[in-house]
Amino acid sequence: MNKNSLALLFSIFTFSAFGQFTSPRSTEPFLTKTQVGAAAMPEDIAPIVAPFDMPQLKKPNFAAYSVNIIDAGAKSGTKVTKAIQNAIDKVNQRGGGTVIVPAGIWHIGRINLKSNVNLHLLQGAELHVGGEIADFLPAVFTRVEGIEVMSSGGFIYAYQADNVAITGKGKIIGPGLDAPVRTAPSPPEVVEVAIDQNLPVKDRKYDSHEGRYFYKPKSICLVECKNVLIEGITIERSVTWNVTPIYCDGVIIRGITVNSVGIPTGDGIDIESSRNVLIEYAILNNGDDCFTMKAGRDKDGLRVNRPTENIVVRYCLSEAGHGAITTGSETAGWIRNVYLHDCIFDGTDRGFRFKTRRPRGGGVENVFYERVIMNISKNALEWDLLGSRTYVGALADRLPKLPINELTPVYRNIFMRDVKITTNNKFIVANCIPEVPMTNVIMENMDVSCKESILMRDVKDFTIRNSTIRSKSQNIEITEGQNVNFENVKMMYKD
Repeated sequence: MNKNSLALLFSIFTFSAFGQFTSPRSTEPFLTKTQVGAAAMPEDIAPIVAPFDMPQLKKPNFAAYSVNIIDAGAKSGTKVTKAIQNAIDKVNQRGGGTVIVPAGIWHIGRINLKSNVNLHLLQGAELHVGGEIADFLPAVFTRVEGIEVMSSGGFIYAYQADNVAITGKGKIIGPGLDAPVRTAPSPPEVVEVAIDQNLPVKDRKYDSHEGRYFYKPKSICLVECKNVLIEGITIERSVTWNVTPIYCDGVIIRGITVNSVGIPTGDGIDIESSRNVLIEYAILNNGDDCFTMKAGRDKDGLRVNRPTENIVVRYCLSEAGHGAITTGSETAGWIRNVYLHDCIFDGTDRGFRFKTRRPRGGGVENVFYERVIMNISKNALEWDLLGSRTYVGALADRLPKLPINELTPVYRNIFMRDVKITTNNKFIVANCIPEVPMTNVIMENMDVSCKESILMRDVKDFTIRNSTIRSKSQNIEITEGQNVNFENVKMMYKD
């Protein structure tokens, strides 16, 4: 597609003070399950078309030079961390290329990926990750739920690497469920309480030594990297979050499969304070949220002040998980310009999930969801912006209204169209923040079958138009709603 064609496609998106948007896809049929997910992934990346400025991301290129880990000393039945690391170091020092992991079971600790290296897992290759805390030491720079620390990093970790990839048809498999890395004590408090944010980051060490706590490793943790590709692999039995780019720019995640059902914090993909990200043809089965956007929390997130922005998610399948696509709850650096289209949520708890808390700061703006089919078990659209007393104490109480300060998060400019919903719970539950009501939400062409319809608190400029809502209970409850509009909306009884 040439530049003129791309310009024409971009021009088809139209805005009126963010009042509505149309796209070139609005007249096309919805996709089926055979057209989304890893099996449907084409070789080439189609042009990215979004309702905001978004670069045309391309796969990184690598030199022809390659090293097979067997040639670097890897032997089946032994721990091969050193051999793989030596291969990565050698390829990096030669100016780049590919490290090949052949079919077989290979036992590893933490691997450090470096610039200009493609770690390629052939069909039948399985990296089995060790479960000892020592496998993830020394502590490295990372983020834990939005706050910077020195801790375990990830099964595969990279810091300030450019032009890197993890590709192939192989698997990364986490340690056993009773492994020390899972059962090591972590602080009982939420991270903003447990971590002394007044300490320099280098002194925020959580490595289990000398009575210190330990934060669990992510599966893939890439920090301050550019031009990243993660393609084709399968990740199973994570310890916590699976794929987590932190402070990255230019990330392509495509055709991956993640299975972490039963892992309490087993998020699928967490985009954290990163920008210019394309996620496509992924299949996520998770113990927590699936596609998740985060941007730091509390005062530390404000200090860092790095947004998550320019994110496109397309042609993906979300199955098990708490939320199919979630923004927050870490919002301090702002989450903006998120576009999800042509996805299927089949069996996920919630569809569109929005989270923050009063002390999280920042906010979420300019979110666009389009052409989605969801068959889910809980609330289809859920704004949980107050949280619970368990984690934030009295800040979770809706009233009294509190003074607005730097830690008061804001939600605004959220748009949805052409969404088919089937759920046994509510269509909309919106518990927002009374001192800063959620503002400017527009839904068009919503086809909804639900048990109950709408519960909203503290919203402003909220419009549903050209939609059908079928529900057993047709009660609508709105508390402190300002300029809430229903335009050409059919409310129908569903047995």
